[in-house]
Amino acid sequence: MGVEGCTKCIKYLLFFFNFIFWLAGGVVLGVALWLRHDSKITSLLELELNGAHAPTSFYICVHILIAVGAVMMVVGFLGCYGAIQESQCLLGTFFVCLVILFACEVAVGIWGYMHRESVSKDMKGFYDSVYDQAFTENIADPNKKTAVGQVLKVFHETLQCCGKDTVTSVFSVLTSKVGFQDVCSDKYIGVNCHDKIDELFSDKIYLVGIAALVVAIIMIFEMILSMVLCCGIRNSPVY
Repeated sequence: MGVEGCTKCIKYLLFFFNFIFWLAGGVVLGVALWLRHDSKITSLLELELNGAHAPTSFYICVHILIAVGAVMMVVGFLGCYGAIQESQCLLGTFFVCLVILFACEVAVGIWGYMHRESVSKDMKGFYDSVYDQAFTENIADPNKKTAVGQVLKVFHETLQCCGKDTVTSVFSVLTSKVGFQDVCSDKYIGVNCHDKIDELFSDKIYLVGIAALVVAIIMIFEMILSMVLCCGIRNSPVY
């Protein structure tokens, strides 16, 4: 025989929220794995030129999300089992895990908000350096010129753009047509890569932010319910 009355309702309510939390962990893990293996992002972040790599700060955030999603699934299962078994020990452990997760999520959220533009900014800087090298007359080594052009071409084909702005977009298409460099298709004329980079990374970051906000709200409800249930179990005459 276990808890009765309102405490019993809280028990099943906590189980329900924990099940949602477990599912949310699976969603976070799935979204993070999708971002990690997204073809466009992978193509860009694996680029290398003269030993310099594309910025990987986006992947750092994604790896953090993978870890968070996996931990959420484990903690969600712990909460479900603790609620059903009416175990004060498991519920207390669950509450401590939630507090730690919530604190980490707030810290990462603040850091992410403060650096929300850095991923696209770093990628645009890398693109500009590649673009400038590809169209600099001082590059005397033909093999080096080909390597730079290939990296630039990956940018353009992946993002379906050309150039840093409208002027350089037109210039890039014209130089490709006359054979100076095969880096641009004329169908991308007028589509600049800076806007495309912003669009690619900003959309992903906002998606991550929305998921984190939903999870944080669920965690707050779970912390309240777990403590109420734990107190109810302690005060129950059965125990």
